[in-house]
Amino acid sequence: MTLDGFIAGPDGADPTGPGGFWPVTESDVAYLAANYPETLPGPARQALSVTADGDHFDTVLEGRRSYQLGLDAGLADAYPHLRHVVFSRTLTESADVELVGTDPVAYVRELKRQPGKGIWLIGGAQLAAALRPEIDRLIIKRAPIAIGSGIPLFAGPFAVDTYRPVHTDVLDSGVVVTTYERPTGTGDAGGG
Repeated sequence: MTLDGFIAGPDGADPTGPGGFWPVTESDVAYLAANYPETLPGPARQALSVTADGDHFDTVLEGRRSYQLGLDAGLADAYPHLRHVVFSRTLTESADVELVGTDPVAYVRELKRQPGKGIWLIGGAQLAAALRPEIDRLIIKRAPIAIGSGIPLFAGPFAVDTYRPVHTDVLDSGVVVTTYERPTGTGDAGGG
């Protein structure tokens, strides 16, 4: 995301992706491969010979619009190495991902009760806003740019959630990766 809190430009384009204002560097990819290999899309994992499962996530969630970005790039399942769940009321069948057309909060609460690793929410802003009560940990990768307007991290009603920073990495590119955790006793239960 950008310094001013946007995960995409006004047109929905990723400001840090290909053709963005702050392209991902080789050192950024190396960091992800070493620390969060499960977050690399399947084609990137293959190109980089990444076979590690990763320690953090075994499930990825995304909304319909975020999923469309992958479809537009020719990837019906950008994360075949993870359980890939897409929340959509308009898509009704897919051989590649698990589609959920019901309440995302109820679904995620049930998912958090199941054994496994963490749940990674890759996008979008409306889904993130809906799932805010269930987010126990935020791992924010901030590019050192500001774009002034766009799609915010959470596109929903005003609400205050408290997190505390627990770890920060500063990459050679200037990108800062900070992990925040929700303090216990704030009404949230489960992992994710």
